Amino acid sequence: MSVKVLIPTPLQKFTKDQATIECSASNIQELIDALEANCPGIKARLCDEAGVPRRFLNFYVNSEDIRFLDNTATPLSDGDEVSIVPAVAGG
Repeated sequence: MSVKVLIPTPLQKFTKDQATIECSASNIQELIDALEANCPGIKARLCDEAGVPRRFLNFYVNSEDIRFLDNTATPLSDGDEVSIVPAVAGG
């Protein structure tokens, strides 16, 4: 099962400057682990020491925020698109 992952610019140094990565995973947690296997060091930027996604990063599956789904247990299907979006603050 192939999932398309959209990587934000600040994290592309881990993906050899690729904005899109294809991974195989059945849920978000497996996807994070697959990203780490393919792009060493990226998991530390995505997750805290407990393995939980960092608060300032948002994960979307087909434009749906995983916080309103099943968080890291959110299932993935072939052809899904996962976006990793850094939170933006300002005023």
